[in-house]
Amino acid sequence: MWRAAVLSIFPDMFPGPLGQSLAGKALAAGTWSLDVVDIRDFATDKHRTVDDTPAGGGPGMVMKADVLARSIDAVPQDARLRLLMSPRGAPLSQSRVAALADGPGVILICGRFEGVDERVIAARNLEEVSVGNYVLSGGEIAAMALIDACVRLLPGVMGAAASGHEESFADGLLEYPQYTRPQLFEGRPIPEVLLSGDHAKIGAWRRAEAERLTKERRPDLLAGRDGRVTKPAR
Repeated sequence: MWRAAVLSIFPDMFPGPLGQSLAGKALAAGTWSLDVVDIRDFATDKHRTVDDTPAGGGPGMVMKADVLARSIDAVPQDARLRLLMSPRGAPLSQSRVAALADGPGVILICGRFEGVDERVIAARNLEEVSVGNYVLSGGEIAAMALIDACVRLLPGVMGAAASGHEESFADGLLEYPQYTRPQLFEGRPIPEVLLSGDHAKIGAWRRAEAERLTKERRPDLLAGRDGRVTKPAR
C-alpha cells in the first residue's frame, strides 16, 4: 500500500478533494492510505502556538522549529521521503511524480506564514518541493496536488492502463488535442484523420500535434528533452 502522511495546522482540510473521484475510490479501496497530523497538537502552551516573529525582524510569522520537529518525529521514520511543500523548492515534474508513486509513499509537511525555521529543515532532512512559480497561503493545496498526481499512477487506479503513457509530460511533450462526438460542433469538425481508422496516420498526427503544442506553449520542455529549442530565461 502507498502511504501518505500530511502534517498541517489545518488537518480538517483533508482528505478534501482527495476523498473524491479516482483518488477517493482508491482510498476507499485501500490502494493507498492517508494519515493527517495536527501540528498544533505538539505545541506546549495553552494557546497551541506554532509560530513566532522572525529573527532579525520583518513582516509575518515563522513556524517554530521545536513544535514542527516534534510533529515530524511523531510520524514513524521509514523509507518515505520527508517533503516540505515550499515555493523555493525544486519544481515538481511528472518524472518525479512517477518516481514517488513507485516508492512506499510520502511524508508531506505543509508550511504556513512566512515560512519554516531553517534549522528544522536541516535537522529533519526535509526536501523542499514546489508545485509552481507562485505563492499559496499554505502547503495544503500543494500537498493535495502532489498526492493526487502520485495516486492516479498507482496500479489499478486509472481505468485504462495506457492513460498515463499518452498524457502531457509523459514523454516530455504536452498532450495532443482530444475530440469526441458530436462529429460537428458549431461548424467545427473532428479532424478527418481521426475518423480514418488508419492507426499509423492517427499516431503520426498525434505526435506532430503534441510537438507543435509543446513548441508553441512550453519550449522549455523541448529544451530539456533534446536540446533543439533554447530554454527561455527565467
